[in-house]
Amino acid sequence: MPENGSDLDRLDSLIAKARAAGADAVDAMMVRSASLDASWRMGKNEGVERSEASDLGLRVLVGKRQAVVSSTDPSDNAADEMVERVMAMARAVPEDPFCGLADSNRLAKEIPDLNLAADDEPGSDTLLEFASEAEDAARGVSGVTNTEGAEASWGKTSVALANSDGFAGAYSGTRFGVVASVVAGHDTGMERDYDYHSTRHLEDLEAPADVGRRAGERAVKRLNPRKQKSGQVPVVFDPRVSGGFLRLLAMSISGSAIVRGTSFLQDKMGEKLFADGINIVDDPLRERGLSSRPFDGEAVACERHTVIDNGRLATWILDSRSARQLELSTTGNAARGPSSPPSPSPSNFYMEAGPDTPEQMIGAIDSGFYVTEMMGMSFNSTTGDYSRGAAGFWIENGELTYPVSEMTVAGNLLDMFPRMTPASNLEFRYGLDAPTLRVDGMTVAGL
Repeated sequence: MPENGSDLDRLDSLIAKARAAGADAVDAMMVRSASLDASWRMGKNEGVERSEASDLGLRVLVGKRQAVVSSTDPSDNAADEMVERVMAMARAVPEDPFCGLADSNRLAKEIPDLNLAADDEPGSDTLLEFASEAEDAARGVSGVTNTEGAEASWGKTSVALANSDGFAGAYSGTRFGVVASVVAGHDTGMERDYDYHSTRHLEDLEAPADVGRRAGERAVKRLNPRKQKSGQVPVVFDPRVSGGFLRLLAMSISGSAIVRGTSFLQDKMGEKLFADGINIVDDPLRERGLSSRPFDGEAVACERHTVIDNGRLATWILDSRSARQLELSTTGNAARGPSSPPSPSPSNFYMEAGPDTPEQMIGAIDSGFYVTEMMGMSFNSTTGDYSRGAAGFWIENGELTYPVSEMTVAGNLLDMFPRMTPASNLEFRYGLDAPTLRVDGMTVAGL
């Protein structure tokens, strides 16, 4: 993968060509990626795949008209064609009074080192060994009868961004991962489950055998599930699924949703949405974070924001365009690919931990539902109505008792948010993270 410096030189040349062709403002992006994946199933090598890609994107502004083109060909001839195409497009599209580069005084002056990239690429033998260790451990769990296999992976992405206001910056990130998926039981009594772990650096990756063993144990625990009667009970969400509520929150406070008037939170700025003590943070500068970035898709310097501050909604998630529409300032949350204009997106988005352990939280429930998997989605973004299929375990007298499946959990997020209680077990595993969450008074539908 070429050094970022040569990519910045190419972007600088592309910007100069676009300016010479009549563009008033320009930005350009190069994204290079490489990946290596190894698969193992039923004790055998299922194959190794490697891929590499490079994508060049060019955005120009002519007055208040904007256009974006992309190409996988980095040659000079392709660059000339890109400029010709994008200028023709920009002169033909309707005006957009809110489009434009980010304000120059918001551009990143320094690029912090967030330690996102490991130095070395693992060999295919190493990844095959990881995958085999994970699957062997999963198959070694008593009750596991089949496997969908295990995979180990490595990937590296390099991003270079430059614009006509003088910004030029680049960064790289790596990711290592292990996943295992297995089946327990026989015939119509089979259950499937999985586990995975992903990190920026190899030394932070959990032992593949631990990942596989958890996958096997989870599948076995789900055998012989029951259905439970419908009613309103406390529902506890495992960290594997609790982050889904943060995804809905981020979507609902995105500047683009607020501008369109399609969010049930559009009139809630400054209001109390969660209980006292609840804080939800967007932190793009977290070292080794899975969604960290030193600058955003518009070259704006990234900052940590407390989105929910002591229960109150404190800020939207904004890029420059949505900020201009709302007469606010960007929060440095623009995300962009080479073929698209910027749009608002969270980074490392997480709910801070609470004081009680998951065991204490569950121990205080006489009868309730512990959710470990969710299926499907019914969510009305304009009203906050929420419903999902769910499986997990029934709580009786403060303990997880028997597995349950084919259940539905439902409510309205405006009612659910104030009743959310986080446990103490926050881990940064997904880039969008919440600890175990208890939500009282949810509707559970089964029998």
